[in-house]
Amino acid sequence: MCNLRTFEEVTAQLPLRDRKKAATRTALSDAAVRLARTVGVDAVTADAIAAEAGVSTRTFHNYFPSKEEAILYRSETEGTAWAAQLRARPVDEPIWDSLEQVVVGIVTDPARDLDETFAVMALVEDSPALLARKLEVHGRVSRILGEAIADRTGTDVDNDLYPNLLQMVAAAAAKAAIDLWMQGNTGHDTPAPLVAAAFTQLRAGIPQPVATVPAPRSVQS
Repeated sequence: MCNLRTFEEVTAQLPLRDRKKAATRTALSDAAVRLARTVGVDAVTADAIAAEAGVSTRTFHNYFPSKEEAILYRSETEGTAWAAQLRARPVDEPIWDSLEQVVVGIVTDPARDLDETFAVMALVEDSPALLARKLEVHGRVSRILGEAIADRTGTDVDNDLYPNLLQMVAAAAAKAAIDLWMQGNTGHDTPAPLVAAAFTQLRAGIPQPVATVPAPRSVQS
C-alpha cells in the first residue's frame, strides 16, 4: 500500500478532470491566504481572490461559498490526507506508533511550509469569522481521523469513546509540541523531537514530572 503523505499526493491519484478542479481550488485557497496575510481577513473580497488567482469571480463562487471557506480549505483537505497516511501504515503497527509517525512526517515534510501553516493558524485566532468556520472544519476532520483510527483499532467511531478520545489527545499533543517549538527556545530545527517526546509521555500515561527541590541553604553562625 502506498504511503500518502500530502494533499498533493492524494490528488495525484485522481482522474485528470478532478486533478484540474483540485488545482483550481488550491490556487484560489492559496490566493485567499496570501491576501489575508497581506491586507487582513476583513479586507479580502471574492473579487480580489479571483483576480489574485487569475480567474473570474464567478469561478471563485463555483468553488467556494465564502472567503473563509477558501482560507480554511487546506486544513480540511490536509486532514483527509493525514487520515490516508494513517490508513497506509502497517496494520500490525501499534496505533500510537502509527499516529506518531504520521505527525512526525507532517512536521518534517520538506514540501510543507511550516511558516505558512502557522500564519494561517494566527489568522484563524484573530478572526471571529474564521474561528467559527474552523469549528465546522474541525468537526469534519475529526470525524475522518476518528473513522481511520476506528478502522485500525476495531472500534466504532459512533459508539466507542476510544477512537474519538485518541484522535483528540493525539492532536492536542501535537499542537502542544508545535506551539512550544514555535517559541524558538527548544534548540531543535523542527518540532519532530518534541512530537516524539509528547507521544512518549502519552504512552506512559503522562506521568507527573519529579519536582526538583532546591537544596537547603546552609546557615553560617
